[in-house]
Amino acid sequence: MSNRVEPVTPGLLRAWGLPSAGESKKTRGDVIVVGGSRSSPGAVLLAGEAALRVGAGRVGLAVPRSIDAQVGVALPEAGVFALPENADDPLDERLAERVSKADAILVGPGFDDPEETRATLLAVAASSPRRVVLDAYALGVLPEIDRAALPDALVLSPNKDEAGILLGRETVGDDDPDIPEIAQRFAAVVNCYGLVAAPGGDAWLVREGGGGLGTSGSGDVLAGAIAGFVARGTPIERAAVWGAWAHARSGARLTERLGLGFLARDLARELTPTIRDTLRGVAEEGTGGR
Repeated sequence: MSNRVEPVTPGLLRAWGLPSAGESKKTRGDVIVVGGSRSSPGAVLLAGEAALRVGAGRVGLAVPRSIDAQVGVALPEAGVFALPENADDPLDERLAERVSKADAILVGPGFDDPEETRATLLAVAASSPRRVVLDAYALGVLPEIDRAALPDALVLSPNKDEAGILLGRETVGDDDPDIPEIAQRFAAVVNCYGLVAAPGGDAWLVREGGGGLGTSGSGDVLAGAIAGFVARGTPIERAAVWGAWAHARSGARLTERLGLGFLARDLARELTPTIRDTLRGVAEEGTGGR
């Protein structure tokens, strides 16, 4: 496995570019966000908005029936689907078909029960999704899931505690080898605190962000951004890098402009101009290179 970690700069991202937007929302990709609970209904909203803000064309939110009405009102741009009352039941036919055809499925934001999360992830997997991003509680149950049940195109977005669960440890250290080990173990692209590792050994490091990103809902925005880039047709390694960069750079821009105390919803809104300026080569301080 390669030990080379490539720094992520605006120049690298411009060289990669992004897929063409095409002429309609259908050409920009379809994301389904699966998650939510009564205790945390906002997580799917943040993730769904982030997916739209990075350029995905359509977003659907699959949430428990107890919150589907309020979620639909809060994000009118999204379609809303109710998850089964019993998490062990299969997805209903309409949702299962949408999951099978969507360009990216994000599972995890806002879930608060491990058993329900596990059952829902298995139900999603049974609908044959093509590309899946896992976050939050879905990462906590992943070691119990047969990797073969999930698609080859899999992205994981753990924090350090979740990374520790994936490795069977209490937590992970600051050593780079931990994250590539997760990528190898689960045959997945992994993003953790700006280090993106692919199972083949390639890795990229985003040196952006700051303390402002440590705010409630920030991880939901990150996962939604990655899913949005995946849905647009960006190769999953580059989608994870683009998502990590856009999220971190948005946090740095907000810190420079507003100071500490911005909200996750501010992060989601900042994604669009951050991507625009990166692609245009607009000079900014703290961009880690040209």
